[in-house]
Amino acid sequence: MEAVTVWAPLVPELTVRDLARSLDVYTRLFGFTVHYTRPGFAYLSLGPVQWMLEQVREANAWQTGTLEYPFGRGINFQIEAPDVDGLYGRLLAASYPIKVPLTTSRYLEGETEHVQREFLVLDPDGYLLRFIGPGEEGGRSG
Repeated sequence: MEAVTVWAPLVPELTVRDLARSLDVYTRLFGFTVHYTRPGFAYLSLGPVQWMLEQVREANAWQTGTLEYPFGRGINFQIEAPDVDGLYGRLLAASYPIKVPLTTSRYLEGETEHVQREFLVLDPDGYLLRFIGPGEEGGRSG
């Protein structure tokens, strides 16, 4: 495990039903690196993106309501992947369900067009993840 040398100013912590299963998907398929673990918890990264996973616990003060699949309703996470096409291929090879196939999207910021490759998947607990990478013009949206 690699030590974290720079802490991101915002790090989502996702509650998961089965930490071992989530760690397998996040590391083997999504390409995240595990930095450290303790019982029921893991700290991960993918490039500069930092992520925490926590096993569901009874009487957890951090839990704001009843957890029902899909978790994370109303939120999606955009994650810039070092190789979005390779990640997509790895998921297809593993028969991982894809919510929205890989496509090239264009987004306007005033008169500036940003181009990115992107696709959507649900993690094992139903959190919506949008993995992105540069489009053919090399730009990306924010």
